[in-house]
Amino acid sequence: MSVRTQRVAKLMHREIADILAREFPDKSVVTVTDVRVTRDLSIVYVDLSILLDSKKERQEVFNALVSQTSLVRKILAQRIRHQMRAIPDIRFFLDNSQEHVRRIDALFHQIKQQDHHDH
Repeated sequence: MSVRTQRVAKLMHREIADILAREFPDKSVVTVTDVRVTRDLSIVYVDLSILLDSKKERQEVFNALVSQTSLVRKILAQRIRHQMRAIPDIRFFLDNSQEHVRRIDALFHQIKQQDHHDH
């Protein structure tokens, strides 16, 4: 990734995370985990972690957010219009790594409990 795309990715990460926190306060369980920008700066890929226990609830929040993509882009355009000529398209992706971490932690906890009972 070039210095320019890294700089734009960092800007997008900061601004989109702030927009989600301020404009969608009911979705405060949403975290921007990663942002990638295409070389031509036309598309920004945003990975979102949604911290809810139910997979169904996570998907519902994600779908609601995806339906608001054009609004997020419009707010982003107002914020960074002096820093970038063209505002990139935004593509959201659901990052399930936190779910995997929780599942692994639960397995370790089970093993520890079982080991404790065996001794």
